[in-house]
Formats: sequence, structure tokens, C-alpha cells
Amino acid sequence: MHSSHLLLEEPIRMASILESSKSSFFPAMTKIVGTLGPNSRSTEVIAGCLTAGMSVARFDFSWGDAEYHQQTLENLKAAIKSTRKLCAVMLDTVGPELQVLNRSEQPISLLQDGLVILTPDREQNASSEILPINFDGLAKAVKPGDTIFVGQYLFTGSETTSVWLEVSEVKGEDVVCVIKNTATLAGSLFTLHASQIRIELPTLSEKDKEVISAWGVPNKIDFLSLSYTRHAEDVRQAREYLSKLGDLSQTQIFAKIENVEGLTHFDEILQEADGIILSRGNLGIDLPPEKVFLFQKAALYKCNMAGKPAVVTRVVDTMTNNLRPTRAEATDVANAVLDGEFPSQKGEYLIGVTQFFLVLKLYVGYTLWKPFLLLAEFVARCDVSFFPYELTSFCYADQLLQAEKVFNQDVYFKKTVKYVGEPMTHLESIASSAVRAAIKVKASVIICFTSSGRAARLIAKYRPTMPVISVVIPRLKTNQLKWSFSGAFEARQSLIVRGLFPMLADPRHHAESTSATNDSVLKVALDHGKASGVIKSHDRVVVCQKVGDASVVKIIELED
Repeated sequence: MHSSHLLLEEPIRMASILESSKSSFFPAMTKIVGTLGPNSRSTEVIAGCLTAGMSVARFDFSWGDAEYHQQTLENLKAAIKSTRKLCAVMLDTVGPELQVLNRSEQPISLLQDGLVILTPDREQNASSEILPINFDGLAKAVKPGDTIFVGQYLFTGSETTSVWLEVSEVKGEDVVCVIKNTATLAGSLFTLHASQIRIELPTLSEKDKEVISAWGVPNKIDFLSLSYTRHAEDVRQAREYLSKLGDLSQTQIFAKIENVEGLTHFDEILQEADGIILSRGNLGIDLPPEKVFLFQKAALYKCNMAGKPAVVTRVVDTMTNNLRPTRAEATDVANAVLDGEFPSQKGEYLIGVTQFFLVLKLYVGYTLWKPFLLLAEFVARCDVSFFPYELTSFCYADQLLQAEKVFNQDVYFKKTVKYVGEPMTHLESIASSAVRAAIKVKASVIICFTSSGRAARLIAKYRPTMPVISVVIPRLKTNQLKWSFSGAFEARQSLIVRGLFPMLADPRHHAESTSATNDSVLKVALDHGKASGVIKSHDRVVVCQKVGDASVVKIIELED
């Protein structure tokens, strides 16, 4: 890997551009979340997506009932068993999402410059003149001149299947709108987005709680995607709710930022959440499209420094109906991976997100920073795409591997260490030292023994060029009635972190085991690396583990 690791500042041999993008065994460090839906829910298709690189499956409860998603989950379990590829589960809540209801499912044609009424009267039939919605307070929230967007999937940019509306007047509980573009709405459900309008609905709705309790608990979901997160308190309330559900007390919460309100409170939200999802489709409605990239860069930089994963959505929209992405989409994916540098000056003055509109000039002309984790979350892509396997394969095997070859890890490492400052915490020092040692000796892999997963995540924060095998050591615990081992949650949750590849140790070698048993676990980890093709004879391996009360980083050189 290191011999072919190019840097963007170096001259790139033209011949290298013609080399195969695919790797025979080395995994892409960037992870992929795939939404499972109508066109990607069969066991065969899911198995193809897992083989191509999907490591987290997202279940979107904006549509479909619990029974429908349960069958998809059972297919996922069968695919995991057949492919021997571990996959985590993410439940995406509906949140305060406004919807237009079309019970007849007949296409609705809307003509530019015409009028259409949005009404909370759900007994009305959807037509070209009137659209019933699921929210009673829209008339109180909007005023003439406000912008409203309606579409089946947020948001592809296709103006033939989505419509822009401008509020003309408010009549009682009805909102009269001018149609800004000709469009045909097809299907039973369309999402409605009122741009930069505060919607007085709870972030975690009663319907969401019911789904989490009835579907999330028995399936022990690994991640909760909290849609339309607007304040840190939203995350705290969701965590409090999960803590009461027993098995979900360990479920990680990813705050989904979808509007200006969430953007404004980003710093506090990031502090509370386990990770961030940047919903670029919705943000492109609340923000001018040309501003979305700036928020993406700023938010991902903050995720970098906090060592928390970030999900970037809607990266290959056109692959819903096409076998190959557009050149612009391919470049978008690559640039997200390559944004690994910080501005070359004034880096210490980087933004508070609330002031980001004011500091645009800071970034012009500079190479910007790399996201801690690009996750191609195929919202309304993998689930409706006619080419879900090809879509996953493009993102993973082709684009990500190619882009990662030219990432300047050395610059990134130095800047991250400088940002953390001194004195470092004990664990931060160990993690950065492990990465530094692995780079210096050109190790093929870093093996980290961990029980909570925190040490492995800190190592990943420094973006080593080699994979990190996170060996999760189970902890023995009891609820006074029975004994059990933890560890499965932590192993699956590392699947969403760039560069981490989990391995759950034998429960007999739990966290309180001796160094002798840890040595046997290390042998198993090395054998696993060899079987995967990541480790070869005479390779160097950096091991990070705890010996007694001390944390140790050691370098071993393998024999034949």
C-alpha cells in the first residue's frame, strides 16, 4: 500500500491513472451506509452490497411498516451469514417531517404560475388544486413570500418530479401557494419542506418512540439516526429515552442536520451526539445550494477534531436509474475523500458554525479539510436504484480506493496533533503514538485491543494509512439475575468508523483476562489478518493493548 501511496503535491505519473482502481485485498478505509428498500431488500441483492463494501444498513421508517422492515432485516441476516460480512443496523426516525398525503396514488400534475392549496384537512383527496398535509400548524408557521418544496424524495434536483411553491396567502388553516415550476408528483407520499421555517413538532415523535420500542428493541439496533435534530437537547432527550429501553442503552445516536436551525446549534449538537449525518438534500433547500459545500467543509472539520464520524448523504443520485454516475458525482465523492488538508494559514481562526457565512473569504484558494468519515448514505438511492450493487461497488471499490491513494496522511497527522495540543490525555497520547509508529515502520496493520471501542476510535481519528483491526475484548457483567458478556455492540459500532475493522474476541478471553490469554487473542487476530490478505510474512504490525494498568504500544515483525 505504501509503495503506491501517492500525494497530491507530488507529480502523478500519467501511467498510474490507467492502473486498475480495484484492490485485490486491501479494504477501502471509507465506509458505506446503504438504505435498504424496494430494490435492495432481497437476500441476493443485499449479499452483493455487503460484498461490494456496505457495512451499515439503514432502515428508513418514513415509509413501510415494521413488518416490511422486519422481513428486510431477516434477509440482511441471511446475507450476513452467507457472505460472512458483518453489518450494523441503523434506524432512521421520521421526526418532524411534513408530508403530503395522496391516498389515490394517482399522478398529480402542477402547472407553473398556477395556484395550489395546502390543507390540514386529511379527508380531502389530493389533486392539482389541493394537497392535504399531515400538519395542522402550517398556516401559523408561514407567511406570504415563504418558500415551500414538495417532492417524493428529498431532493434530487429533478424539477419534473418535485415542485417549488411560494406562499401567496393564508386562509384560516389553509395555505395558498403559487406554483413556481411545472411538475408531476407520483406516488402516495411526498415530503414537504418549508424553507427556514420553525416547525413546532417534537424531534422524537410518539410514532418514532413506538417504532424504537416495538422494532428497535427486539432487533438491538446499533445506531439511531435522529432526523431533523435542531438542538443538543433533542439528542439528550433521545438518549434518555433509549436509556430506559434496556438493550438500547448502548445504541449510538447520530444527529441528522437538515436545516438552518440545526446548523446554528451545530457545536452543541456535536458535543452531545455520537456522530453527525449531514443531509445535503434538505440542507440544499434551507440554504442556497452554493452555501451547502461551505457548511459541509466546516461541519466535517469539527467532526474530525472531535473524533466523531460524519455521514455525507446523497452522493450518487443519478444511479437511481443509471448504471454509472455522472462525472460531477464521481468528482464529488473523490473531493469529499480528498479534502484532507487544513487551510494553509489562519487555521486557528476557523469558524464557529454560526458565523460561517461571514468567513467565506478565509477558504477561497485553500485546500480544505478531509471529513473524518465519508459515508455514502444512499437515501432514496440504494433503496430505489435499479443498480444497487453497481452503486455500492462504484463508491467502494472504484472511487474511494482511488481517492484514498492520494490522501496526504502526513500533513493530516501533524495538523491533528497540533490541534489536540498539550498536554494530551493518556489515551490520546497512546493512540497518536501507535499511528506514528505504524507510519514510521511501514506497518501493514494496527491491532488494537479494546473493550469500549474508544481506544480504537482514537487511533482511527489520526487516519493511519493502514487498516486498524479493532479486537473487542468482552466484559463480563451481571444484572444480579444472570451473567452476560458485552462486546457485540462495540464491535458492530466500529463498522461506521473510517479504517476500523472489528473482530470480537472469544468471551472466554474477557477484559479481565491475563496477558497470556491476550497473546492467544493476538495470534487469532494475526491469523485473521493473514487470512484476509492484509498481513503477509515479514510484515510489521503495531499492537496497542493494555498490560496490567499500563497501555503499551509494541511493534512485532512476523516470520514465515
